[in-house]
Amino acid sequence: MELKWLEDFISLANTGSFSRSAEERNVTQPAFSRRIKALEFWLGAPLVDRSTYPTVLTPAGRAFRDVAESMLRQIYQLRDELRQAEHQARSTIRFAALHTLSLTFFPAWLRRISEGVGRLNTTMMADNMHDCMQALVTGTCDFLLTYAHPGVPLLLDPRRYPSVVLAEDKILPVCAPGPERKPLYSLPGTARAPLPYLAYSPDTFLGRIVEVAITTGRQRGPHLSVIYENSMAEALKAMAVEGQGIAWLPASSIKRELKTGDLVPAGDESWNRSMEIRLYRTGDLGRPKMEEVWSLVCRQAEQKDSA
Repeated sequence: MELKWLEDFISLANTGSFSRSAEERNVTQPAFSRRIKALEFWLGAPLVDRSTYPTVLTPAGRAFRDVAESMLRQIYQLRDELRQAEHQARSTIRFAALHTLSLTFFPAWLRRISEGVGRLNTTMMADNMHDCMQALVTGTCDFLLTYAHPGVPLLLDPRRYPSVVLAEDKILPVCAPGPERKPLYSLPGTARAPLPYLAYSPDTFLGRIVEVAITTGRQRGPHLSVIYENSMAEALKAMAVEGQGIAWLPASSIKRELKTGDLVPAGDESWNRSMEIRLYRTGDLGRPKMEEVWSLVCRQAEQKDSA
């Protein structure tokens, strides 16, 4: 059975005339009649009484008319929904980002980008570095938003996955304030009294950067005692605000806490490490909106470098 047979039959049921329906369906009357007969043959029952004029439906035709109209409505409704979903999928830009950046950097950055290219449909996968990189490599996401540091290189081929520096950030040790707004815990601590340390879970990207901050250029590292581990900077921040210990946190994630005094630096600037916020893209841009976003990001980076 063909969909056009159903449309032919509904037209005939409405007009009661083979000639008028053939004209409405933009076919010759013989061709239209053959299509109605083909539908009747497929169903195994006559649908119209050809002995009368105007043409009337048989009992089988009347029963089938309701079914045919319902089928057509459902088919066209589903077609419209699928087309809309496909259009939205093609116009949706998929991002993957480290948890912290998805909360602290991405919303304001997306607003600025939208001002340049128009409103964007986006999805965000906030995850750890391993899963974010895998999403980029497998094509599950279009762009990867991440921190970057030369001491913790990302093993991505720059020819296949170009990147642009969007901003600079730093990671620094902080803790809750004590008396006179001085840090409750001060680096480097002592062997007898190690400082309570709020640490990133092993093998997290920010945790590896913290290891660089702790060990690089020092004969002896700080005296720390791990009392809590979590892969998310926001969780470590909450513990630090409650006075539980020292945590190394991105400056962009603690702007408000530093301003209000809920957190204070736990050491001098030698314990800080600079980081880049980078945007990586897939090798094949593929869709117009992706090209617009990438072109705008590249232009902004060039203007920043030349300033």
